[in-house]
Amino acid sequence: MSNLNVQIPDSLYKQIEALAAKENMSLEQLVAIALPAQVSAWMPKDYIEEKAKRGSWNKFQQVLNKVPNVVLNFCKDAQ
Repeated sequence: MSNLNVQIPDSLYKQIEALAAKENMSLEQLVAIALPAQVSAWMPKDYIEEKAKRGSWNKFQQVLNKVPNVVLNFCKDAQ
């Protein structure tokens, strides 16, 4: 693990402090959860494009062909 020391506005600190208290966790825990979530939200397009380059449409089709073709009826009362 690495440590990160950052300067943030007082108003943001107070929001984080209040949320951490509400969620019954430390500031460090809250930041350790929130920061990766935000970073991953910024990266999905690049991540998906990189994964797509390594993927194979034929392999995808092979896996998909193994899935049974089933019609599901979730609303039995609607009939």
